[in-house]
Order: sequence, then C-alpha cells, then structure tokens
Amino acid sequence: MSKLNRRQFLKISGAATAGVTVLPASGGFWEALFGEEKRPLLENQAVKTPTVCEVCFWNCAGWTYTDKEGNIRKIIGNDKDPHSNGRLCPRGTGGLGMYYDEDRLKKPLIRVTGKDGKQSFREASWDEALDLVAKKMKEIDSKYGKESFALLFHGKTGPHFEHLFKAWGSDTMGEPAGAQCLIAREAGFIATYGAGLASPEPTDIKNADCLVLIGSHFGENMHNGHVQDISDMIERGGTIITVDPRFSTMAAHSTKWLPIKPATDLALLLAWMNVIINENLYDKEYVEKYTYGFDLLKDHVQKYTPEWAESVTTIPAADIYETARMMGGASPRVVVHPGRHTAWYGDDTQRSRAIAMLNALLGSWGRKGGFYFPERVKLPKEPHPPFPKPKWSWKDISRGKHKLAIMGITNEIIDHALPEYNGPYKVKAFFITATNPIQSIPPQEKVIKALQAAEFVVVVDTMPSEITGYADVILPEATYLERLDHIRNAHHRIPNLALRYPAVKPKYETKPGWWIAREIGIRLGLKDFYEWEDFEEVLDWQLRQVGSSIEEMKQLGVKYFPRKTPMYLDEYDGQYWFNTNTGKIELYSTDLAEWGYDPMPVYKPHPEPPPGMLRLIYGRVPMHTFGRTINNPNLFELKKEPALWVHPKVAKLYDLKQGQEVWLKNHKGKVSSFSVPVRITQRIRHDSVYLPHGFGNKGRIFVDGKKLEMSRAYGRGILDSEVMSDVYIDPETGGTGMRSNFVEILTENPHKKDIES
Repeated sequence: MSKLNRRQFLKISGAATAGVTVLPASGGFWEALFGEEKRPLLENQAVKTPTVCEVCFWNCAGWTYTDKEGNIRKIIGNDKDPHSNGRLCPRGTGGLGMYYDEDRLKKPLIRVTGKDGKQSFREASWDEALDLVAKKMKEIDSKYGKESFALLFHGKTGPHFEHLFKAWGSDTMGEPAGAQCLIAREAGFIATYGAGLASPEPTDIKNADCLVLIGSHFGENMHNGHVQDISDMIERGGTIITVDPRFSTMAAHSTKWLPIKPATDLALLLAWMNVIINENLYDKEYVEKYTYGFDLLKDHVQKYTPEWAESVTTIPAADIYETARMMGGASPRVVVHPGRHTAWYGDDTQRSRAIAMLNALLGSWGRKGGFYFPERVKLPKEPHPPFPKPKWSWKDISRGKHKLAIMGITNEIIDHALPEYNGPYKVKAFFITATNPIQSIPPQEKVIKALQAAEFVVVVDTMPSEITGYADVILPEATYLERLDHIRNAHHRIPNLALRYPAVKPKYETKPGWWIAREIGIRLGLKDFYEWEDFEEVLDWQLRQVGSSIEEMKQLGVKYFPRKTPMYLDEYDGQYWFNTNTGKIELYSTDLAEWGYDPMPVYKPHPEPPPGMLRLIYGRVPMHTFGRTINNPNLFELKKEPALWVHPKVAKLYDLKQGQEVWLKNHKGKVSSFSVPVRITQRIRHDSVYLPHGFGNKGRIFVDGKKLEMSRAYGRGILDSEVMSDVYIDPETGGTGMRSNFVEILTENPHKKDIES
C-alpha cells in the first residue's frame, strides 16, 4: 500500500476539484454571473457570516464571505468545526452554485387547467398561495381528518414543517433518510448496545489500527471528517480491509480488497465471527465483562465456516481467515464501520446486528481506536403548548408490522395513499419538502399513482425537480445560504453547537422554511405555537439557556461545551450498564427474541439475477449529493453525467465500446428514459453493473407558457431508481432494500419510435 497524505487523498476523492474552493478570480462562472471580471476578494473587504453546509448531510460548519455589493464570493470551512476541521469538501465549496443557479424556483406557483384541458402552472403571490394551502388543509381535515394529510421531509428545513404538522394535529410523517438509508443500521446497534449511532458516526478512526469497510464508499460519499481521518490512517500505515463488489476509491487504498458477490455480506460477517471465536481472537476480558449470550453465539456460528462462506461469497476461505486475523490482531483498536446507507437486501437489521456483534467480539465499542461515546449539548426546545394527540399516526401504519421502526416509513405512507388501499389509515394529501420521492422511492410507478390519487399536494423546494410536476402548489424556499435553521447540535467527541445565519437576503421571491411554516400555521389558527415573529428569537432564547447568544455565535460560528460524561468505557468507575434488557451488550438479542425475530443473525439466500441479466448496484460520485446538486453550476462542471461500469466480459458479450451510449431494461421490463455512456473496467465484478445515483433528471413544468427545468441536468444519464421495480422490506424496521434489481443492456435506442412519431 502506497503512502498517501491527506491533500493527495482529498484530491483523488474529489477528482481534482480544487478550482471550486474559491470562485475564479476572473472569467468563467463569475463573469457569467455578474457580466464583469472580478478580482480576488480580500478578507478585510468582505462580510463574514457563519453557515452550516447543506450540500450534503454531514453539515460542516463554515464561513461565507460577501462583498460590498452583496454578492456571496466564497465559502470556507470553520477551523473550530469537528465535522470538517476547517476543510470543506468539493461539494461544500461548490455550494455557492445553489444560490446562483438561474434555474431556481423563484415565485410561488399554482396548478391551473387551460381551456384545452392541459395543466400547467401560473405565478401567484405568497398570500394567495399560502391562503390556498391553508384552505385545502382545512378541507382535508373536515372530510377525512388531519391525520390523512401526510408530511414527507428531509434536511434541516424539515423540522419547521414537522412542528407545523404536530401543532395542527397530524403525525403522519416520514423521512426517506430513514427507511431508504439508515433505519436498519440504527435498529441493529440499538438491539445490540441499547444505543444508536446518529451522525456523524462515533467511530474513533483517528486512533484505530484497523478499519473494515463493507460497501462504504468513503472518498466518493465525501463524509468529510471521516475522509480526513481515513486519509491520516492511510498515511500512518493502518490496516484497511474493503469489502465491495467494485474496486472503489477506498479499495484502491486498502491493505486487502475482498470483491464479494453482492447480497452475501452477512455470510462473510458470520464466517469472520466463526474464526474470531474459534481461534480465540476475541477480547475475552471485554466479552466476559460486558456481553450477554456469548456461548449461544459460539454455538450459533459453528456452521458458518470460511469454507462454507467461500461457496456463498466467492471470497477464498484463506482470505476470510487472513482478514479475520488482521482484525483480531488489532483488537480493540478496530472499527468495523457500520456504514450509512444500509437499505440493501431486506435483511438489513440483521446484517447491521452482525456488524455490531463483530465489533463487540473485538472489544471496540466504547474503546479508544474503536467507537467513542459521543455527547451533545442539552439544548432546550422552544416552549409551546402540548401538541394535540392525533387519532392515528405513522406508528399505526408501521409499528404493527415492524417493531423496530423508529420513524415513519415513507414507502408505507405512500402505500396508504394508493386508490386500492381501503383501510382505516387513508392518506389523502401530501406536503413534501426538501425531498424528491420520484427519485428516491422506488418503484416510481407506485409513487406517481399515489400522487395522482391525492386530493392535494404541496411541494416546498429550491429547484424544479421531478416532484414539483405533481404539485398543486409549489412554494419556493430560500437556499441554506439565505436562511436561518435550527442550531446544529450533533453528537460528537466534544459537545458543540454551530450556527447557520443568512449571508444575504433571499433572492427573487423565495422564503425561508421557518417563515413558510409559520405563515401556514397562523392561517390554521396555531398562533399559540408561534409566539415569535422571527425564528432568530427562538434560536437566541435557546442559546441563552446554555450560556451563549446569537450575537456570540455570529462571531464564533462554532462553540464548544465541556463534556459531562467519559468518552471511553475504561474511564467509568465500576460496572457500566448498557441500555438493554440485560444491562449488557446483547450478542443474543432478548428484544428480537421477544418480538419473534431472529435473536442472532441467520444467513438466508437472496434472489439471483435471471439468466442473461446483471445485478444493478449503485453509489455516489464525490462531486454530487443525490440529485440535489446535479444542476449546481459549480459542481455540474466537475461531473456532468455518470458512467455505467461494466466488466470487460460483459462488454464483450454485448460488443460494447468504451464510451458507447446504452440504455437499461430491468427484469420487469422497465426501460430507462435516457442513455448513459459505458465505462469498461476490471474494477467491477462480471455479474453486476454499477451506476452512480442521482442523475437522469426529467423534471419539467410549464409556467405561464414557459418551460421551467434544470437546464444543465435534464436528460443526462440514467436514474438508477427508474429501473428499480422491486424493493425488499426489512421485517424489523420496514427498511426498503433496493439492491435486488437486475438489468440487461440495450445498445439501440428503445424510444426511437416514440421520437420519430
């Protein structure tokens, strides 16, 4: 493994993106924006404002610099920020493009039907649009009850509307970040340790000697602080084991790459536990003191030998033994990383359980070089009257089927809006903010059917993404650089708070989320829940309760607070009690046993590709976050479209050439709308193809006869979720596994007849 410093690693992962750290001093994007050449901005000529990035959900703290004309000129990291250590990733520095994007939603829009029967949108005033939203909410309430109006949300703007809906009396809400991403991971760790992971994950990589990554694409997903820690680990010669069917950025810098057959990760984890237990590589003192069910686990994993796992995973047994011994030799300074997007195959809680259990055997939970105990500031919530109790909520929809569901499951809320659903928990309307279910919630056809069946749909967004085309009212939100949001109060090594403060006033006629939510609330008669005029009053009150203020935070950006609890287990006096039924780390989960689930993970085979088809796997590129940045003028220039990774054997079978445009057709006959260039590479298994997520945008609406779309992103590449017809539901949590979809490659345009006609 070659030595590599942080600067080199970030350059590799960012694909030479240094040019967006500060906007160009002359020409290019800056000149296009302002029609003149701009000189470099000196710090003493600028107004410096604290921000918290929302280009991705690592939420790094930084500073915006605004010139005397009121133009935001650059964004940099805050040196005091533990999320970023003062260094923003390419996405963060490119966040400026979200503000300057000329395709932004600019005014409220209302759906209308013309004399010819065709539907489009017209511009409206804020009063007209908000009055209509409030009127329709009241109508839905009178006909079906408040509970039938569902909220789908994401990001920092979400809590404003969560507060609105709870104050109104609806708790029918879901966040795609749950079932589509990390709900199974949290459930697996809670069932084992009595504690989840939250964000950032409390992995002590900076002190680890061994790091194991299972389908985690660091350097491509750009989880900033962890990428920096991993870069330092590479530089000091730490052991990194990467398990991935694709030779990812991290695989290229690993001690060992295990190109696993997709959908067999749990088999590998069980085999690793077999070796670690049978060869006495586990931390005996730790296991004896802190765990429950070791003897049961020892018996349970005997059948899961490396030789058996080789037949399932295609990883040689010798490599399974070798990597297990690497972990055991580094114990307890080992991190078997839990990942983040863990909704894969429908066994996701059990796979996450296995990761948690493996860490427990290695003695890494609560240990230096493993997982530290994070802490956050006890920041009080704004005072308000008690929320009214709804007649039913997301819990009634999901908890009966999924005992470990910790939040509303978006797919199931959508199911309850389908015309064929006739049960007691009927969803009749949607309020959607900062999320695009057309892209994020497969299968697409079901989402569209639910939206078309809804009596009313409101969308709050900054861009004309696909979901806006299904709205009755579109409310344009200000970008994160133009608005206040809740204080960032993340779990971390040292408790800290970070402030996002508007660098400029909102462009066009956009408004911050807090203002939109409050205005709707006032129209619904909820003034008691909004005893303030400006959200800054709420933040200042909260900060003063912990010894700070808005004015102080505007100067600091980030403020640290003293820890009140130990960071590691060995700093506690006496016995440490875990928040489980037994007070110990549960290798045998008593909760899962009580609820009828497997108390220890059991490997069960997953669907195989039909003859002649390939498994579709997906991931990220370092320049983009989902589909939210693909039209960003800064980041678009760095990555305009994805590529479909195919193995040379597959290329030969289809007679493909490098860069050739192809379409995808899935196992249910669904064909992609657009094409994608082929990347022929040995870096992918021959039974799979790989496609970065978030491209293939086809959102387009007409406003007063004029087309509105994401002009740069429209039609570029294939959207992976468009060819996902099957999701596999995690029984414990309701998480939606999306990696058991299969495709064939089409070399002729399947839409040619449609184009010609």
